[in-house]
Amino acid sequence: MSELYRPVGAHLKNGACEFVVWAPEKKSVELVVTHPYQKTYSMQKDDAGYWQTTVENVKPGLRYLYRIDGEMERPDPASLSQPEGVHKASEVIGRNFNWTDDNWKGLPMEDLIIYELHTGTFTEKGSFEGIIDKLDYLADFGINAIELMPIGKFPGERNWGYDGVYPYAAQNSYGGANGLKKLVNAAHTKGIAIILDVVYNHIGPEGGYQSNFAPYFTKKYHTPWGDALNYDDAYSDGVRNYFLQNALMWLDEFHVDGLRMDAVHAIVDLSAKHFMESLKEKVDEVEKRTGKIKFLIAELDLNNPRYINPESKGGYGLDGQWIDEFHHTIHAVLTGETSGYYEDFGSLQQVEKAFRDTYVYNGIYSPHRKKIFGVPVGDNNYGKFVVFAQNHDHIGNRALGDRLTTNLTTDEVKLAAALVILSPYVPLLFMGEEYGEEAPFLYFTSHSDPELAKGVSEGRKKEFAYFNFKDDYPDPQHEETFKKSMLSWDTHKEEYAGMLRYYKHLIQLRKTVKALQAKDRSSMIVHPLNGGHVLTIERRNGDEKAFIIFNFSKGEACFTVPGDASYNKIFDSNDTDFDGAKKPSQTIKANGSIKLKPCSATLLEQIKQ
Repeated sequence: MSELYRPVGAHLKNGACEFVVWAPEKKSVELVVTHPYQKTYSMQKDDAGYWQTTVENVKPGLRYLYRIDGEMERPDPASLSQPEGVHKASEVIGRNFNWTDDNWKGLPMEDLIIYELHTGTFTEKGSFEGIIDKLDYLADFGINAIELMPIGKFPGERNWGYDGVYPYAAQNSYGGANGLKKLVNAAHTKGIAIILDVVYNHIGPEGGYQSNFAPYFTKKYHTPWGDALNYDDAYSDGVRNYFLQNALMWLDEFHVDGLRMDAVHAIVDLSAKHFMESLKEKVDEVEKRTGKIKFLIAELDLNNPRYINPESKGGYGLDGQWIDEFHHTIHAVLTGETSGYYEDFGSLQQVEKAFRDTYVYNGIYSPHRKKIFGVPVGDNNYGKFVVFAQNHDHIGNRALGDRLTTNLTTDEVKLAAALVILSPYVPLLFMGEEYGEEAPFLYFTSHSDPELAKGVSEGRKKEFAYFNFKDDYPDPQHEETFKKSMLSWDTHKEEYAGMLRYYKHLIQLRKTVKALQAKDRSSMIVHPLNGGHVLTIERRNGDEKAFIIFNFSKGEACFTVPGDASYNKIFDSNDTDFDGAKKPSQTIKANGSIKLKPCSATLLEQIKQ
């Protein structure tokens, strides 16, 4: 039988272009060139269901479709470019690029400071070029990894990216494939890794023609988006290959450092070898061959370490996992919100548990889910878990897309930031958070299908029918909704500039205080709350030791240093002088006490004898 795993799509090399498409049940597939000339080419089918033909004298810009069984004409499911939108012809593009990042070897996941952004709303340019313009800014305040929300081709020019239908085609309005390569190359020269958010659990509702070619979907399982992608039913080999090759293309050809995989719990696969495990094996091969660190991060709503456990422990070996519960505990305690999925949260004891156990629900009853949920995380180190106080989901899926800055005091916002950045977990910031951006991040789309557009608008309005909007409902289809979500970049305002200095200072402390560097489970001791409002975290790294004290109270509190060592206070979130330097402001002797300001984070570093 032909090789199971093989590249698909259009591959241009030395003037000849090989076209490969998977359509195992079709009687005929033809290549139809529509520009710059019109011609039809026959294709040959192998025993794995892949149709292939090679055309000579091809230049970038050639546009084409596939004719299926002599009737239906469709774009290439593995198209690298869709210049006329999701319904029109695919485009052949050149794949060569003058890379200058040979010295870049990547960064270990546990060392990342991740900055999540949406390409279209991050800058006025709304493109990869706009991100390049901000690389110096990001590097200056401490960011070393950018996570791009999905950039696969979607309908129109306004979308979060999760409605993508061409996973191989970088969104044309963002700058396309070449624009993405320029961004990756430029980021690496600044010491910044690039993470792509990829969607392997569904195909968007408009322009996804995969099922016209092959059994990409199965009725065995149902997901929130309809029939599940076919990872384990008849003909699933071709589906697995389609997404495997996509991941490898980004990590290898595009030099991307890592993938954040959307909602992998919605990838239903009962195969002997789960798709995640197969993907990890292939990615490890790329890492070994290139000598560059590559990593896979799963968004996972299962509280199950199987996805990150090593193969020797029956796991899939992924490098990391998003932890929504860390966010939920912080958000519920600071805002007082306990509706929806926040009904499972709201106590300081859960913040304590999020630090100590990572999974809050690790085999205990969840009132929201109405069942016992999760298992213990095991001995997986803290550097495998990504945490945040804000991200695209938990802002954008609110009725007004409102950020913490509109719901909390400045001191509370600073406390939330300290909880994330001074934790042993991998911190993720959402664009604009670092300077206190107040513009919302709303849900927006630009579907061209009238019925779909109407359904999205009405569905969203119905979802938030309980909310009493003061102004017009932010319709996802309206361009104004998109424009409202653009960052203001008013960093010249003193309140914004002050917050930016604060975030920069926190990140500098994370990187320079040795006691905060260790990531193994024994490196952190979470002291019991004992009914109070002060959470004490003890961090250890060899003979280095520090205490981080979080006061959630609206009033002052007191902390007594345990043990026989003395400490310097090197950080207080209520201070105003944040210049990145570690300045001892107070010495606390053994068994001495220190006053904690309301809603504050304090860092004490042990004085070495």
